[in-house]
Amino acid sequence: MHEGEAGENRGAGANRRERGPDRPSEEKAQGGRRVREVDPREDAVSNEVSSEGSAEVTWIQWFCSLQGNEFFTEVAEDYVQDDFNLTGLGSQVPYYDYALDIILDVETPQDELLTEDQQELVESAAEVLYGLIHARFINTARGMNQMIEKLKRTEFGRCPRVLCEGQAMLPVGRSDVPHKVTVKCFCPKCNDIYLPKSSRKAATDGAYFGTSFPHLVMQAHPELCPQRTKQEYVPRIYGFRVRKMQDS
Repeated sequence: MHEGEAGENRGAGANRRERGPDRPSEEKAQGGRRVREVDPREDAVSNEVSSEGSAEVTWIQWFCSLQGNEFFTEVAEDYVQDDFNLTGLGSQVPYYDYALDIILDVETPQDELLTEDQQELVESAAEVLYGLIHARFINTARGMNQMIEKLKRTEFGRCPRVLCEGQAMLPVGRSDVPHKVTVKCFCPKCNDIYLPKSSRKAATDGAYFGTSFPHLVMQAHPELCPQRTKQEYVPRIYGFRVRKMQDS
């Protein structure tokens, strides 16, 4: 899938391809919406599954519960339905209308008109579109509060720098353009960025969190700002401080 491709019209409708081994859930339509019945065996992957039996989850809930997607929060459906919040995304995501239908679990009557290859492209487009919507949502008061709750639970990890003493971090992108750089973790104590510990999380596109998010959080919630550490590791040899090497 290439960035910048023009979105397709809705004439053919959109549908996800039949689930493979990584997507064992079954889909059914209810009132014009796609709803998943999740097998309880998916509980290790999805925290939305009831221990008493099968549970119904939306696409957004399902996507956020996948392994490797733990940094994401659930974007409110009414936010996704507001066209103003999606301004400009149509030119960035191919099959835009189809992808939006998938995110909102909208059932269309022409599901069978897309080829298998097109269905796969639509699914990939839905993930990209959700990521870009997510980057906007977490900068709103509602989305920011959801991410702050994850911060308090240290779901984004702790700073690996010893002198930061386990400071909780926030996700950040180094580019707002998708398919450029993967997500990093920002430490507000040492003001530096680090790779996520999980390789799955480290593969997530940084544009899905944006370059501004953690800094907006610190501006909007100064009570979360840790005191900047003044401690610095001092290299020594036999107790004597090592003189800094001069540039040759």
